[in-house]
Amino acid sequence: MSEKKPQRVLITGCQGQVGHALVQRLAPDFQPIGYDRSGLDLSDLDRLADKLHAAIEAHQPSALINAAAFTAVDRAEAQESLAYDINALAPGITATVAASHGLPMVHYSTDYVFDGQRDGAYSENDPTSPLSVYGRSKLAGEKAVVAANGPHLILRTSWVFGAHGQNFLKTMLRLAQERDALRVVNDQIGAPTSAELIAQSTHTALTSLIGGADARDPRWGIYHLTASGHTSWHSYAKHLIARARAIGWPICVEDDAVEGIAAQDYPVAAARPMNSRLDTTKWQQAFGETLPNWQVGVDQVLTNIPLQP
Repeated sequence: MSEKKPQRVLITGCQGQVGHALVQRLAPDFQPIGYDRSGLDLSDLDRLADKLHAAIEAHQPSALINAAAFTAVDRAEAQESLAYDINALAPGITATVAASHGLPMVHYSTDYVFDGQRDGAYSENDPTSPLSVYGRSKLAGEKAVVAANGPHLILRTSWVFGAHGQNFLKTMLRLAQERDALRVVNDQIGAPTSAELIAQSTHTALTSLIGGADARDPRWGIYHLTASGHTSWHSYAKHLIARARAIGWPICVEDDAVEGIAAQDYPVAAARPMNSRLDTTKWQQAFGETLPNWQVGVDQVLTNIPLQP
């Protein structure tokens, strides 16, 4: 008797942080079919639907994952049209195509759909009020995916990092080797979440949902998905630097030379939520997954980045 072949999953944005992690994690239980920008450019809206139809016909996937996004938060303020093309219009087209083939879609969103003014963690039912072009474009993308009326998971996450790609963790690691003092914002809070955790949780959901569930399964919908716990950018940086020093990175900056500053003292083009805490209770109850503390992901990623001499 021949072995059952793994179900194929088509992934857009496979070279991004989350997309790269998905390709690594979904195999061998699924067969990931990755498309980067050269193969499927989400900003080319005129040809996107046709290319998606062709990709689906060629590969016959069981699900479609959109991990592509315009994530340059400050640059989005000056490139609003492009940000909306990639973060809002393209996901809507993708979801419509997926629905026309009867395929479920996974799409990733962000804590930036909230204004960060409330106390405590945000639930999925809390009112959205994005502060930036990036946040507004991502919220528009969520609404477009929902409007396509196909089975979908929209996973809002925060402060994403990984061994692949550019992110706060890798920037701090580089600066800590180059400078003897750092200034890091200490009044914005959230949960640093590894791309690997997002990929693992996506695997968990797909295993449960496309192994026999249908479009009427009540678990489709919007979820908050982050590591557990919360911290400030400043405390995050201090933990990272201490761990890097402990495992042998040539860190120049001393612990007491990492200064905490107010967000208003670090001017940027786009406003950020001061509170990015997301309540993951719904996710944990729906999929029975215990989400590790954010420090676990940071420590794991550190061990996967080649030590710089």
